[in-house]
Amino acid sequence: MKDAALPVVLIVLGLTWLLNSLDWLPDIHWLWIIGLAGAGTAILVLDGITKSSVVAGPLLILAGILSFFRQYYGLGWRFIIPVMLIAAGTFMLVARSPSIPESPRFNRSAAGRHFDRNPQDRGQHD
Repeated sequence: MKDAALPVVLIVLGLTWLLNSLDWLPDIHWLWIIGLAGAGTAILVLDGITKSSVVAGPLLILAGILSFFRQYYGLGWRFIIPVMLIAAGTFMLVARSPSIPESPRFNRSAAGRHFDRNPQDRGQHD
C-alpha cells in the first residue's frame, strides 16, 4: 500500500484542481491549501523519513502554507517562487545526509542482485 500512496495523492490533488477549474466545486480556497499540506504530511507518514520524502513532503507542506498566504494576504509570486527554490535546495542538501536512508521503493531493483567479480565463479561460494 505504501507504493500507491503518492500516486493516489497526486490523482486526488489533480482531480480537485480540475474540478475547481471547471467551477464544479464550491468556492473553497482552503481545500487546495489542506490538499497540499495533507499530501506532504501523507508522504512523510506513509514513506517515513527517506531521502525522497524529506524533499517532497516538506515542499508540499510549504506550498500549502504559501498558498494560504497568497490567497488570504496577497503574497506575490515574486516572493513565493524564491522561497520555494531556497527550500527545495535546502531540503535536497538535507537529503544528502548519510543518516537519512534511501527509499526502499528505489532500492528494490538492486536488492536481490548478486554481483560477481568473475563470471566464472558463479557456482562457487566463499
